[in-house]
Amino acid sequence: MTITETVRAPETASLQERVARVEAAAYRMRHHVLNMGEAQGQGYVGQALDAADVLAAVYADQLRYRAEDPEWEGRDRFLLSTGHYAIGHYAALAEAGIVPVDELETYGSDDSRLPMSGMSTYTPGMEISGGSLGHGLTIAVGTALGLRLQGSGARVFNFLSDGELDEGSTWEAAMGAHHHQLGNLTAIVDINALQADGKTDTVLRTEPVLDKWAACGWFVQRVDGNDVGALLAAFDSAAAKAEAEGKPSVILCDTKVGRGVPLLEDREKAHFMRIDEHEWQICREQLTAGYEARTASEGESK
Repeated sequence: MTITETVRAPETASLQERVARVEAAAYRMRHHVLNMGEAQGQGYVGQALDAADVLAAVYADQLRYRAEDPEWEGRDRFLLSTGHYAIGHYAALAEAGIVPVDELETYGSDDSRLPMSGMSTYTPGMEISGGSLGHGLTIAVGTALGLRLQGSGARVFNFLSDGELDEGSTWEAAMGAHHHQLGNLTAIVDINALQADGKTDTVLRTEPVLDKWAACGWFVQRVDGNDVGALLAAFDSAAAKAEAEGKPSVILCDTKVGRGVPLLEDREKAHFMRIDEHEWQICREQLTAGYEARTASEGESK
């Protein structure tokens, strides 16, 4: 089952129904990630697993798009600044019906439309080419300003990482968004506390990030990025404030690398994971067991 064409969440859906829909999408996306990772034997699997709930919330609940026409002018824009998270974005695009699920098995292969780092020239639904970190928010600011000047009601979502908060260009863009009062822009920061050179707080201490975004004039929320209910509440609050002119919004999402797969959650070298051949099936079994236990528990509490 895939996410059908959506114009954000149906107004008639209850929060409980929305949470269940997003959680199911995130579960399937994590399976897609593991399958793609197994095809290469390695990759940025940990980040994709930690961000699955966020990406599912965007594509299954918030984003306005047409699966059969990824370049539809009225679409909301989702800009993936962290190009190495592309494996997670491909899973979301497959769930959205923009990329065929069968095509995921070509991930990272020669001549594939799904390279390891996201490229807009290759992949339908990929708005920008990422990889050189710290530039996504700058592009998002220009995109949001351009859409407003065109009189478009489309919104812009920019996904970036806590490692990108090390970059001065990110903060220049944050100040620019406030200056131009880009109320149609929502930034989403994945705070998994890890980057290529080690733990984020040992590379460059960026906390308190909530206060810094607020000082730049943004509407700021910080949530557990692996709690779908909390995510949807934050996105709803951001959507309620979305307007052509007004405060831009940022949702700071605290996540756990490898989320949903205990074998990977505590792995030391987690930025770029090398996973043994026999471990992939263990990962899938742990993911399924955890999801089924959680849904059974939620069913009993109703």
